[in-house]
Amino acid sequence: MLDLTIDRDIVIDAPAEVVWRVITEPDQIVRWFADRVELEVRPGATGHFVFVADEQGTEVMAALAVESVEPPHRFAFRWSTSADGTLEADNSVLVEFTLTVEDGARTRLRVTETGLDRLAWSDDEKQRYVEDHRHGWAHHFGRLATLLDAGPG
Repeated sequence: MLDLTIDRDIVIDAPAEVVWRVITEPDQIVRWFADRVELEVRPGATGHFVFVADEQGTEVMAALAVESVEPPHRFAFRWSTSADGTLEADNSVLVEFTLTVEDGARTRLRVTETGLDRLAWSDDEKQRYVEDHRHGWAHHFGRLATLLDAGPG
């Protein structure tokens, strides 16, 4: 049986309120994650992330639907690069960020992606997604840590 859960965490030397702002505000998200962001952080809002995928400037757009906003502890959204229409459990993946205070000035940030088991994809497609996103979150969390070590703008 495939392990389809993507789970990554990092401890960041910044208070939860700072980490929250950097993972939820579009002008901050573009500093560590997506190349362009259209997002309103409220339950039910829709938007998108745009990623430049290669040196030729090929763009990949991920549609978003915000599920939960609980500052500064939990932010969850559904996303998909292929779903048409409304993002639902059977055509998108749920991304959940949770923030836990480690001590006064440090925050554990965890991202979990779930719901691949509900998608009508082959096992090979699901496995490629898991591998790509596990690597991707490691890369982006590294960028986030570097950004916050330099001090958020």
